[in-house]
Amino acid sequence: MSTGDFNLLDLKDERIRTLHFAWLAFFVTFVLWFNHASLMVHIRDSLGLSRQEVGAILTLNVALTIPARILVGMWVDRYGPRIVFTGLLVVSAFLCFAFAFAQNFETLALTRAALGFVGAGFVIGIRLVSEWFPARQVGLAQGIYGGWGNFGSAAAAVAMPIVALQFGGDDGWRWAIATTGVIALVYAAIFYRSVRNTPKGSTYFKPSRTGGLEVTSRRDFYFYVLMSLPMYLALSVVAWKLSPGNIDLLDTTTTYFVYALLAALYSAQVCRAFTINREMLKSGVPELYRYSFKQVAILDVSYFVTFGSELAMVSVLPLFFLETFEGLDAMQAGFFAALFPLMNLVARPAGGWISDRLSRRASLSALIGGLVIGYAILSRVDGSWPMGLAIAVLLLCSVCGQAGSGAVFGMVPLVQRRMTGQIAGMAGAYGNVGGVVFLTVLSFVDYASFFLVISATAALCFVVVRFMDEPEGHMAEIREDGTVELIEVT
Repeated sequence: MSTGDFNLLDLKDERIRTLHFAWLAFFVTFVLWFNHASLMVHIRDSLGLSRQEVGAILTLNVALTIPARILVGMWVDRYGPRIVFTGLLVVSAFLCFAFAFAQNFETLALTRAALGFVGAGFVIGIRLVSEWFPARQVGLAQGIYGGWGNFGSAAAAVAMPIVALQFGGDDGWRWAIATTGVIALVYAAIFYRSVRNTPKGSTYFKPSRTGGLEVTSRRDFYFYVLMSLPMYLALSVVAWKLSPGNIDLLDTTTTYFVYALLAALYSAQVCRAFTINREMLKSGVPELYRYSFKQVAILDVSYFVTFGSELAMVSVLPLFFLETFEGLDAMQAGFFAALFPLMNLVARPAGGWISDRLSRRASLSALIGGLVIGYAILSRVDGSWPMGLAIAVLLLCSVCGQAGSGAVFGMVPLVQRRMTGQIAGMAGAYGNVGGVVFLTVLSFVDYASFFLVISATAALCFVVVRFMDEPEGHMAEIREDGTVELIEVT
């Protein structure tokens, strides 16, 4: 299979092998992350869970992914993709076993929340793939990595009920989920033995300090502090959803404790960011080593819209079809809804390829413009529409959103190589923030208004993307021996 840029079947090429090992690792993490979703009815009946407790499990599954992507981004920049991906798979496998054999709601909730960390596996491969592919191919490579790996959630939705049925009995769901843990352990060993962080002779650049993003101007420091705030606000929204009057998992005292804890964590991050950037704030950074945090912020906002809307739509679509079109059953609605994430297989690589071939800014603008139009039209869909036309509009939104995600991560490695993991982590976290925000909006409005909100947000993002700088020339990185290497970004 040739993409025109490289041959995906040429397994003698180490970079192609590395790409395949990377997307398979990402695929496994997404199988682990969503291995419970299609089995929730069996889990509910087995443990006698209430509707509120089921909602809590689903909410907790995504809550910790927001900070996890930031932390994992720091770890991968510091320790390298090989060790971090292996460690994440191993730890997540044992958390998976704990979830599979939980005997009460409390254990289910705790282990599911912890498994939110496995959703950060995506960030690791972004850094790994960026080390192996040049700037002119990195968008396509990242698109293949993201699109094919992301299919793990759809594969889990289809496969898990079948596996549970093979085991049979009331505990079939337990053994099915445990099986994914075994797969993760096996693949962790394969990945560790098969993958290197960089090609032979290449330097793995690391940030000089960890615990926060290094910036290169005083203005960028304040911008970074401001852009960190929405992630904590999104976690506050999750806590609110779990509070009395909503899901009722947390009591009032605990809810306020969580709010205070999040405020303390944000303050600690600001202090840590100040410590890391203190020298820069005092004496500045030579022009050669500077990068613009504006680029990071624009990519964050873009992923908020592209991937955030995808997360929301995957959750919403089955009910949207059931409630909008008469005569559909749950299986048919689920099939039509599955078309949305299915497009990841081709749309995300296509977005990366377009980003490589055309202007990075223009391609991302065009794809987000497609989202503005697509969701505006989708807001007009009702039961009188032909099903085929409604699905065509849905696929327009799907393709533009997922290709836009591919274009975002085609750009991420070209900002600053040594901090690619942290930049990817921040952008990835903003995708989850987008999902939380859009789903929260839906709890207050109807479907038409929900789609219009996404369209309006995409319109604002379209304007913001116009301020993104096109990558040109080279970025400068410092080797451990103090010498400078210039890395091509065009």
